[in-house]
Amino acid sequence: MSPGLDSKSKLCNNGCMGHSRPTITDSHIVQIRSLISGNPDWNRTRLSMEICRFWGWQSANGQIKDLSCRDMLRDLDKAGAINLPPSQKAPRNAGWGADKVELLRHCTDSIDAPLRELVPLRFEIAASKSDAKEFKSYIAQYHYLKWDRAIGENLRYFVKSAGGAPLACIMYSSASWACHARDSYIGWSGEQRRAGLHYLTNQSRFLIFPWVRCPHLASHILAKSARMLSGDFQSKYGHPIHLIETYVERPRFRGVCYAAANWLRVGETTGRGRDSKSSKATLPIKDVWLLPLTNRARAKLCAAEGGRA
Repeated sequence: MSPGLDSKSKLCNNGCMGHSRPTITDSHIVQIRSLISGNPDWNRTRLSMEICRFWGWQSANGQIKDLSCRDMLRDLDKAGAINLPPSQKAPRNAGWGADKVELLRHCTDSIDAPLRELVPLRFEIAASKSDAKEFKSYIAQYHYLKWDRAIGENLRYFVKSAGGAPLACIMYSSASWACHARDSYIGWSGEQRRAGLHYLTNQSRFLIFPWVRCPHLASHILAKSARMLSGDFQSKYGHPIHLIETYVERPRFRGVCYAAANWLRVGETTGRGRDSKSSKATLPIKDVWLLPLTNRARAKLCAAEGGRA
């Protein structure tokens, strides 16, 4: 066993924490400080991986959640509760990875056709390294938010016509830790949110290529991808998805395609951002749209416990 924690230190909250971000107590702080002081040669990645193993912090398929753990450690370090070893990488900012993306050449021949000439659409998961490179290139070149890291559990799809012509791409990532409008709609407590957040996913990128012109294509893609999403998450990560969220920046977009695909607008963001210290909006206001994927989705999210719902 690595120095710094004994066997009793493996337990957090009610034993193995599973998917949930822990509620940090004084004993957790002592454990983390002990690991840092007892292992001065460990970097932040090694530290987060060991904490995940000790605490059983992992997804349903056994993958440790070290990215979430590193976010937690940075928060604790920022608050002065611990002293992390120096970061070996520059801090990540929104769009930080865009300059690292290899920009590929894509066919940009105009596609101007009614939906009936393109269906049935083909959804292909971007699973290989070459798929990932192509996906990032599309987003970096043609999406207004550019490419950013795919946070936590995620799925990326290429959308193609029946004949194989690329039309769009769409990415689902880990849900936002907190959002007042979303959390009010669900009606869950902080503890219930910690237990059930992995049953949500955030549609973080949706791009129809600028050379594609097809009325109703966007809402059709949203509806069809929603029908396959939960099963694909089950196959990859070992758990279903009960609710999708997305954030639509206004006045840049009106969210018409989401309304047409039966998504629900439940409110708006504050514009302050996760780490803001100001009471004033410093970021664009975004409409919060949600799509329940299962019957009684809110009740299932509120009842999530021990990694199951």
